[in-house]
Amino acid sequence: MLYQAYQNQSDLMSPLRLMAQSMGASFWLGQTEGSPLRKMSASMEVFSRMRLTHSRPAYGITQVKMGDQTVAVTEEVVSRLPFGTLLRFKKDVPAGAAYQPPVLLVAPLSGHFATLLRETARTLLQDHDVYITDWHNARDVSLQHGAFGLDDYVEHLIRFTETIGPGTHMVAVCQPCVAALAATAVMAEDNNPAQPRSLTLMAGPVDCRVNPTGVNTLATSKPIEWFEKNLISHVPMPHAGYLRRVYPGFVQVSAFLSMNLDRHKQSFKDLYQHLVTGDVDKANVIRVFYDEYLAVNDLPAEFYLETVEKVFQTYDLPRGVLTYRDRIVNPAAIRRTALMTVEGERDDICAVGQTVAAQDLCPNIRPYMKTHHVQTGVGHYGVFSGKKWNQQIYPRVREMIHASLG
Repeated sequence: MLYQAYQNQSDLMSPLRLMAQSMGASFWLGQTEGSPLRKMSASMEVFSRMRLTHSRPAYGITQVKMGDQTVAVTEEVVSRLPFGTLLRFKKDVPAGAAYQPPVLLVAPLSGHFATLLRETARTLLQDHDVYITDWHNARDVSLQHGAFGLDDYVEHLIRFTETIGPGTHMVAVCQPCVAALAATAVMAEDNNPAQPRSLTLMAGPVDCRVNPTGVNTLATSKPIEWFEKNLISHVPMPHAGYLRRVYPGFVQVSAFLSMNLDRHKQSFKDLYQHLVTGDVDKANVIRVFYDEYLAVNDLPAEFYLETVEKVFQTYDLPRGVLTYRDRIVNPAAIRRTALMTVEGERDDICAVGQTVAAQDLCPNIRPYMKTHHVQTGVGHYGVFSGKKWNQQIYPRVREMIHASLG
């Protein structure tokens, strides 16, 4: 009923938003700063943008610097499965260029799309051949493709890594750190020739018992049955995933918005003011941010509930009881994969200590193959985006990857 009510409201408001978008663009033309029609145009644009969308935004990575050269980048679908695509950012590499190791960037399957990591990918592209897990919106996946749980996520990482081939380096950001470590452990135990050459875990909830945050407290405040009863809905018509059980992206993003409601209100007020005064550059910064932030991705119910329970409530991986296809996941099996963990000093989502816990779970990785970095002055998103990611964290990640090529 929750999703159907949301869909009804969205269908009702859609024509009004489209009309406001069209009229706002028309009123803008030829108007001077602060004119009544300019103000009306700004109001209509703000109204048209205060809505959620359900399609993945573009990555927008069309070129990247390689040393002193700028090379073109195109997106290449390497493998497409019902719930996710292995996407490669293929560079037009000049002849004679130095070898660039392949990196699988593992994105969260959350209320946002993998495009949230576009800056991470763009930075990695300077020195690496970058692939990304481009997860699909569950409401667009037909029931005929079955369920998608935590085991399926891990299996996708294994299949994607095998597709790229031996010598792949894996970089996981936030939520999928547990799955990335599990996939690496399974491949190591199976002596899989494609097991990652290195594994970088960034701001991920490997052991949520350490320094619990507000997110951790919320996850343990209710039994898993409460989450299933109150947060899971069926996809309504006319979507391809009709009747699929999902954790709707609009529920998660609405919760995020409510946590910082005053800040978001001010952002839209600022957008209005920038449009009225004609400060297009500042207006575009806000436009770009909310085009991404308000693009929501529905999660398969099985994956969401299993993640909440096994990662945030019962801590299966650090307790040594996490399973993959009914077999115990054994991180101690990892020997040949270099391990790096990265945390943000001010991270209020995955606190300091939660990610570095992976180091103790992998006792058979030689000490010289282990690295840990705590970045001062950054919160959660600063670990994988922004100035300190580019200038301080990324060089260490690059150094670790390139030191693991032998």
